[in-house]
Amino acid sequence: MDFTTIIANDLTFSYLEAGPADGPLALLFHGFPDSPFTWRHLLPELAAAGYHAVAPAQRGYAPTEIPKNGRYQLGQLGLDANALHEALGGDDRAVIIGHDWGAMTAYTALNLEPNRWRKAVTANVPPLGAVGGAFFNIDQLKRSWYMFFFQNDLAPMVVEMDNLAFIDRLWADWSPGYDAAEDLISIKAALGTPENLMAALSYYRAMFNPAYQDDELAEAQAASAMPTSVPTLYLHGRNDGCFGVDVIGDPLAFLAEGSRFEIVEDAGHFLQLQQPAVVNRLILEWLSN
Repeated sequence: MDFTTIIANDLTFSYLEAGPADGPLALLFHGFPDSPFTWRHLLPELAAAGYHAVAPAQRGYAPTEIPKNGRYQLGQLGLDANALHEALGGDDRAVIIGHDWGAMTAYTALNLEPNRWRKAVTANVPPLGAVGGAFFNIDQLKRSWYMFFFQNDLAPMVVEMDNLAFIDRLWADWSPGYDAAEDLISIKAALGTPENLMAALSYYRAMFNPAYQDDELAEAQAASAMPTSVPTLYLHGRNDGCFGVDVIGDPLAFLAEGSRFEIVEDAGHFLQLQQPAVVNRLILEWLSN
């Protein structure tokens, strides 16, 4: 699959696409450490169902442009999603799908402009309100150690050592038993320069350090933690080694009425790759109802 480019929010985004250009827009957002190729099983299924399916590389991930303003906070990611909806000619039939950071992107976009979106699907990171106690859980703190390590100035040097072996280890820990060789090629291309890697780490710095947040985005940032008002299918892998199923709380309590929650068996963090047939079926059924 080849990348196409479009300008949204004064940034040149690169994206993969499938399906008719006049179909309802389906925007699919990846997380860390990942790339748009994480949606390679779902894109053709959405296209076959008539959607114009678009999977962008998030800001700072190659080949999308690295933003000159250095903004990586959640408020900015939500604004990006809505700007892409606009630039791609989306209407009120559009749906948004997000995994990991892509899930948080989706929650923020939905809360900022719910009228743009008919339905949503999120995976492996529940709404922030559902996981308020996660970082008081010792087991989850052990899983989330990397978030705190990324605040350290040594992090870029350590992560890029030995051809990004750090990333190999995260995938092995987060989705045990999955052969990620094909995925890691595209991921390392997306993070292949020091500038791209620093961009990806800056998402975490902007989450925890106010110095990485822009006051102009305060309203958009606040939207990232609000309960959503658009019906959402939430999926979580039973064996997720990144965000344990034991600490996700009750996602439905922070999702719109009519939302749905499914645990995907025999899958870890990257459930869309470990159980594509199951995940695709759940998503297409959800979007068709």
